[in-house]
Amino acid sequence: MNKRAMNKRMPIFLVLLCAAAVAVLLACGWKTTQSPRVIYVAWSNNQESYSFKSMLRTIEAAGAVPVVLDQALSADLEYDQNNMLVGAKDEHGILTSDNAKKVKNNTWQNSNVEQIMENVNCVAFPGGADISPTLYYDEKEWHGIQEDTDYSAERDVSDYILISYCLEHDIPMLCICRGMQMLGVVSGAEMIQDIRQWYEGQGLEYISLHRDPEKKDYVAHQVTVLSEDSLLYKITGMDTITGVPSWHHQAVENVDNTRLVVTALAETDGKQIIEAVERPDKTFCIGVQFHPEVAIRKSLDKEAGSENFMDYDAAMAFFQALSDAGEKHSM
Repeated sequence: MNKRAMNKRMPIFLVLLCAAAVAVLLACGWKTTQSPRVIYVAWSNNQESYSFKSMLRTIEAAGAVPVVLDQALSADLEYDQNNMLVGAKDEHGILTSDNAKKVKNNTWQNSNVEQIMENVNCVAFPGGADISPTLYYDEKEWHGIQEDTDYSAERDVSDYILISYCLEHDIPMLCICRGMQMLGVVSGAEMIQDIRQWYEGQGLEYISLHRDPEKKDYVAHQVTVLSEDSLLYKITGMDTITGVPSWHHQAVENVDNTRLVVTALAETDGKQIIEAVERPDKTFCIGVQFHPEVAIRKSLDKEAGSENFMDYDAAMAFFQALSDAGEKHSM
């Protein structure tokens, strides 16, 4: 072989040598620099709330970057320059019946959600205020409780649009507390507007297992996981999850005639309250009525009583599972 031919072959030889060296380094544990994972968080009208900030803290603790999505807007409704609804809600902030029907009829089809969701591979839906009962499949009148009137029709519309889009496009979702309730609303589930009223309507006394009656802090209780085949069990590995942080007075009553499946319950005074739902036909779609992100924050901040709440690793597993599902969705 002459020198000219050898010189032409040298670059190929060097490429093969470098490739072999990289393979050896990878086998020995050397890692390339990768961008951090992102967990997207649904827009909220109250991003200063304890639960919302806990969500962001937890995502960071999970080694991911929290990115809050823009508000989803319906082109069927009128907004002002601050994206507040005009003439579409009543004196309590509840979406009016006529405008709720527009949202339910068109779901995400006539909105800005496709722009919001570009390159988004997973969404966490945080807790928050009551949901407009006009959005229920079987519309209901307002529950009439004056101390529970912190509605946001803007967030109701945004969440309804976003969840309906994620369901149709099989975007991984973790829906917490209000998020689970909205998953139920979008899916057509029957809803409980107020648990105490629901108990009283059946001649039962309610002991406020799910919310401190003075609204001072989250309460801790246990939930029973119904199936080892459920996503909930695969995430936690537990038949019973103890010390779940809870702060809610509304709930999913039943999922009859929907595609949701109940995967966890909590018993209170002989009645069962739904604590988790899933869509088995989706890649990753789970709703939990409790707040794993609150357990994480209380542990991180070493708050008094944090030991009463659920195990740190079990709580963190929800967000790690969502992140993993998002990565798979991107592939």
